[in-house]
Amino acid sequence: MKAFEFKPKLFTTLQNYSKESFMADLMAGIIAGIVALPLAIAFGIASGVSPEKGIITAIVAGFIISLLGGSKIQIGGPTGAFIVIVYGIIQEYGISGLTVATLMAGVLLILLGVFKLGAVIKFIPYPIIVGFTGGIAVTIFTTQIADIFGPNFGGEKVPGDFIGKWMIYFRHFDTVNWWNAIVSVVSVIIIAITPKFSKKIPGSLIAIIVITIAVYLMKTYGGITCIDTIGDRFTIQSQLPEAVVPELNWEAIKNLFPVAITIAVLGAIESLLSATVADGVIGDRHDSNTELIAQGAANIVAPLFGGIPATGAIARTMTNINNGGKTPVAGIIHAVVLLLILLFLMPLAQYIPMACLAGVLVIVSYNMSGWRTFKALLKNPKSDVTVLLITFFLTVIFDLTVAIEVGLIIACILFMKRVMETTEISVIKDEIDPNKESDLEVHEEHLVVPDGVEVYEINGPYFFGIATKFEEIMSELGDRPKVRIVRMRKAPFIDSTGIHNLTNLCEMSKKENIRIVLSGVNSKVHQVLKKAGFYELLGEENICPNINVALDKAKTIIEK
Repeated sequence: MKAFEFKPKLFTTLQNYSKESFMADLMAGIIAGIVALPLAIAFGIASGVSPEKGIITAIVAGFIISLLGGSKIQIGGPTGAFIVIVYGIIQEYGISGLTVATLMAGVLLILLGVFKLGAVIKFIPYPIIVGFTGGIAVTIFTTQIADIFGPNFGGEKVPGDFIGKWMIYFRHFDTVNWWNAIVSVVSVIIIAITPKFSKKIPGSLIAIIVITIAVYLMKTYGGITCIDTIGDRFTIQSQLPEAVVPELNWEAIKNLFPVAITIAVLGAIESLLSATVADGVIGDRHDSNTELIAQGAANIVAPLFGGIPATGAIARTMTNINNGGKTPVAGIIHAVVLLLILLFLMPLAQYIPMACLAGVLVIVSYNMSGWRTFKALLKNPKSDVTVLLITFFLTVIFDLTVAIEVGLIIACILFMKRVMETTEISVIKDEIDPNKESDLEVHEEHLVVPDGVEVYEINGPYFFGIATKFEEIMSELGDRPKVRIVRMRKAPFIDSTGIHNLTNLCEMSKKENIRIVLSGVNSKVHQVLKKAGFYELLGEENICPNINVALDKAKTIIEK
């Protein structure tokens, strides 16, 4: 097995780094940092923390992901995917619980990378991923309704669940703040039309600047004071806090472990998807295991400074690419730009209307929903549609932890089902046609299967998913031959259940005076069977290299 190698892209790309590359990275990094600003603030607030926590996450995690990551142009930071789960953790366990869960998730991500499981994450079925992201998008949109319409709940607490939220929204819809609604709608319109006249400057930034100025003037000169701003709800700290290590106890670790798994899996999926999309655009190939280690390190360090979970961000990564980013230096510059904004310009953020940030998140949820993909998948086979809808509704109605746990179980079941469908066991009683053994005409005579002999052909992996097929086939046949030849030339591997089943077959056949002969066992399966002590039961003389030898052996047994 090839030894694990940790190779951050930064160190390989710097070997041939040039002034031209730096200038391209500088421009891309500055723009990516500016783009990240409104998103980081919006994600922080929507997650239930103060606005600067989102920026701190983008600074610390973004820096580490670019420094240690396995992708040339991946930009890391807080993303919309984590809003739902982070909000839920804070409601149940508080900020300290979120810190512990994120630290644990970071450790899990590093372990995924060290044990080279980066490629495995990519095999999660596409309908499950679309179901997750679609469900998260609907949930994010739902959480923003209160800021979009600004209803007066009369001191009533907004429930955390999807159905409860909509029930309270409908009950208080007659108290809608229409100024809030206008601000949100105008924000959405600005963001939507910006790409038509500007590809470089993000619509979210233009919306925030324009709407913030407009609302400030309305408050100052128009007497309209019913539009809440960030400063009305939060006290913003314009500094990078000192690192604080949380108190760890076994009870907290035990309770938060399922949540940490959710954060780790979601972070791994989103970061590797983002890196894969980026690879397709720039024609490169990222190192998935190195990327997971970088993501893990980022999620260990960021919460020490009060940050929230982070991962690869597709929107910011694409902004980096579209503006000429060449190496991870662009991601580092993006983090530095955000740090400067935090230190020197953050007090201005207090004037940003909450309804404007809600408009930004409406666009984020719309882009995340992938409704066209969702609609297209509904035309696929029923099994895929079922998986898609189960994952989607679990994410929306329950929570992401339940959805990911069930989704992963479904993924495993689907994988086993697919493998089971590819493995066949057939019975041959009369003759074997060599011309059907390959795609070439060999013009050999048919091999005759003697009376009293049955040939069982295993075509595919012999694992727990198909281990009972032998018993089913034999019970259907209901006969007792003198020799059973188990042909295993097309069985690439065998697991413990397969060995157990094969052992039972031999023991049962021995009681019925039926001999078992194995044919065409490949070297890998041979070693597994030998190590398991299977040959002591069967006898090495009954292990034949090919079907010709196995049939001769069967004839000898019958003639005795």
